[in-house]
Parts: sequence; structure tokens; C-alpha cells
Amino acid sequence: QVLVVEAGGGSVQPGGSLRPSCAASGSIYSINAMGWHRQTPGKQRDLVATITSGGSAKYADSVKDRFSISRDNAKNTVNLQMNDLKPEDTAVYYCVANIVTAGWGKIQDYWGQGTQVTVSS
Repeated sequence: QVLVVEAGGGSVQPGGSLRPSCAASGSIYSINAMGWHRQTPGKQRDLVATITSGGSAKYADSVKDRFSISRDNAKNTVNLQMNDLKPEDTAVYYCVANIVTAGWGKIQDYWGQGTQVTVSS
């Protein structure tokens, strides 16, 4: 059993900051990439940022220079520092972790339940 849980969404005015976090727990042997995606109603879920176990990060062009992803391998956590937020950043943000499970060694993506981020004046 593996769980991925996000926290730290919320509402903020344009130009503000938020720092959602995500923690993976359960029967985990190791975690490969971790990342954040976002989705608005009626649209597909889009990649925001990813980070490898070695710390190499990639970002969507729309958030580059404003968002920063980081992780703590010892705690199985990943954070997304979001600065200079814009109304178009409003979405449900989902954490995903590519996990090797303990025991069977199965590799698959595990998704969190999502956390709402709203940017509005």
C-alpha cells in the first residue's frame, strides 16, 4: 500500500506565493522522479515540474523562473515553491511519484488526490 498526499494549496492574490507539499508513504523501496501536474475543468492534466532522485529539475515554460521544485529523499517529500502567481495558475495541483514498491519491486506512478490553488483579486 502506497499513499501520496498533498497539502498547502489555497487562495492568494496575483503576485502572491504558495508552497504546496507532497509526501509519499507506505511500502516504498525507492522513488524515482517526483513531480507536479495541474488541471482545470474540461482540460487535460498538464505537467508543471518534475525532479529526479538526483535533483535534476524540469519546468513547463509557463512557470519557469516563477516556480521551484525541491525534494527530500530521506523523507519522501516534494515541494513546489510558487512565486509571482497569476490568475492563469488557478488549477487543481496533483503530485505524482514514480515508486518502486518494497517486496515485489513493482514500478508505477502514484498520484495524490489534488490540492486547489486559486489566484484571484
